[in-house]
Amino acid sequence: MKLYYRKLGDGPPLVILHGLLGSSDNWFTLGRRFAQEHQVFLVDLRNHGRSPHSPIFNFRAMAGDILQLLHDEALAQARVLGHSLGGKVAMTLALEHPDVVEKLVVVDIAPRAYAPAHLPFISAMAQLDFSQIRNREQADAALAPHVPDPTIRAFLLKNLRRLDNGRYSWKVNLKALQENLEEIYQPVSATVPFTGPTLFVRGARSDYIREEDKKLILKLFPSARIVTISKAGHWVHAENPEEFYQVVRDFLISDQ
Repeated sequence: MKLYYRKLGDGPPLVILHGLLGSSDNWFTLGRRFAQEHQVFLVDLRNHGRSPHSPIFNFRAMAGDILQLLHDEALAQARVLGHSLGGKVAMTLALEHPDVVEKLVVVDIAPRAYAPAHLPFISAMAQLDFSQIRNREQADAALAPHVPDPTIRAFLLKNLRRLDNGRYSWKVNLKALQENLEEIYQPVSATVPFTGPTLFVRGARSDYIREEDKKLILKLFPSARIVTISKAGHWVHAENPEEFYQVVRDFLISDQ
C-alpha cells in the first residue's frame, strides 16, 4: 500500500511512525528539528491520517507498507523511529527486513502483548452521531462523557475531518481498527534477532516498558539500550520533547 507521507530536510533518511489513533501531524514539530540533520519522512500508517484504508491491519502488513515506501524512494536503508503502535511496526520491519534498517528507535512500547487500552476511545469515537455534530466543540462535548480527560479528547479530535458537504467524519478507519484490535495488541516475535543499533525510549511515568520487559527486548534486540525520559508518560515526545530530542538525536548521529 502506498502511504501518505511528507519529506523534510536533507541527510540520512529517518522514517517516523506514529501511534494508534495518531498521524504524522503529531510529529511535525520534532520532525522539523530532526530534519536539520536528516531527510525526515513523516508517515501516516494505513487506516490513519491521509493514508488509504484497508480491512487488513497488522504489523506485517504495515511493515510491508514501509518497505514499499523505501522502495519508491530508492532508499536501500533508513533510520526508523516508531512510537507505540508505530514502534511495533518498526520492530517488525527490523526483525523481518534487517538489511533496510540502519538504526532503530522504539518509543514507549515493548515487544510483548498488551491489554486493549484504546478500546474505550475507539468505542466512544464510533458512537459519535455526526448528523448532530456541526463543529469541533460539539464533537468534544459528545465525547466528554466517555473520555473525560481533555488532553486525550484533544488528541482524538485531531482525527476529525470536514467533508465537502459541511458534515464531519473521522479520518481514521475505525471499522478496521475495531475488527483487528486484538491483532495489534499481540506481541512482536521472530526466530532471528535484529542486531543493529537499537534504542528503546520510555517515559518515567509510563508502565508500557517495565523492568521485566528488558529480557525480551534484549533477546530480540541484543544491541538495545533503554533510556528513561523524565517527567513524561506514554506520549514521551509530547510531554518532554527537549529531553526526548536530545537523547534520540545523540543516538542517531553517533557512530554506534
